[in-house]
Amino acid sequence: MKALFAGICLFFSAFFSCQQKGGEFQTVSADKFAELIADPEVQRLDVRTLAEYSEGHISGSININVLDRDFESVADSVLRKDRPVALYCRSGKRSAKAAAVLGSKGYEVYNLDGGIMGWKEAGKGIEK
Repeated sequence: MKALFAGICLFFSAFFSCQQKGGEFQTVSADKFAELIADPEVQRLDVRTLAEYSEGHISGSININVLDRDFESVADSVLRKDRPVALYCRSGKRSAKAAAVLGSKGYEVYNLDGGIMGWKEAGKGIEK
């Protein structure tokens, strides 16, 4: 029983430590994010589900669900590595995962702190 518990602890510590590793990215405030996406060269990426995206998103964003197993290949086929990517999710957790993945692939990535919830709290607009 003790060995089983130790094995489970080892698995979870390895799992969560791997989730923290990844590519480089910056997490920025809603105001900084707004400045970034004002540049038409910056790609806007919503990594939530299609249902969440349909409820409202930041204008000009494309939607690629980070939870889809094809996230990396779809992102590589849609995004350009020579242009920055500004991404977000609902609260900032999924987008941090996506930002790490894309950062490790060589993209210049900016993650919206607090996600679209933080964006709305800062008084920024969304479209449906």
